[in-house]
Amino acid sequence: MPLRKSFLFAVIMLAFFINTKTLRAMEIANELTLTDNYDFRSDPFLLKWTFEMKNGPQKEVTAGPASLEEKILDRWKQKQAHLWTQLPKEKFAINASAYTAAADECGKNDGVTASGLKVAQKRTLACPASFPFGAKINIEGMGEFRCEDRGGAIKGNKIDIYMETKKEAFAFGRRNLLAEVIE
Repeated sequence: MPLRKSFLFAVIMLAFFINTKTLRAMEIANELTLTDNYDFRSDPFLLKWTFEMKNGPQKEVTAGPASLEEKILDRWKQKQAHLWTQLPKEKFAINASAYTAAADECGKNDGVTASGLKVAQKRTLACPASFPFGAKINIEGMGEFRCEDRGGAIKGNKIDIYMETKKEAFAFGRRNLLAEVIE
């Protein structure tokens, strides 16, 4: 029996609370109509709500980068905007060598490049500082790579191509090749 009484008391209190709030809302509405010249037809919140109800909720379109890699490259593109205009327009000669992510070469062995991206075979290049991070370069006979790293000795026309193993890097050696910026 005590449970029934407490339930009944809760229902009565809820009804009282709802009535009190309803009365207060009506008082505020009356105050608004008496003191302000409120026109519901120009209420931005009401208009937004009305159109959402009529057309369904409007989703914000974000045309930004989706992955962490794209976000990092987008940030670099903004920071290095001045470098993009200075890239060579035609084919150019490079002096290519290879490197690995070994601690004795890089001073660390986590594989994180100067741009903040993780190295990847057949993708990562260490380019001179005149090349912006994210620039895509086609190297004849090698394929497409992306400038993601820097190096102390990478100046002028020197470019380092990332390779997984030291065996591959030594086998590659140093080569004079033709390259072209494609993006």
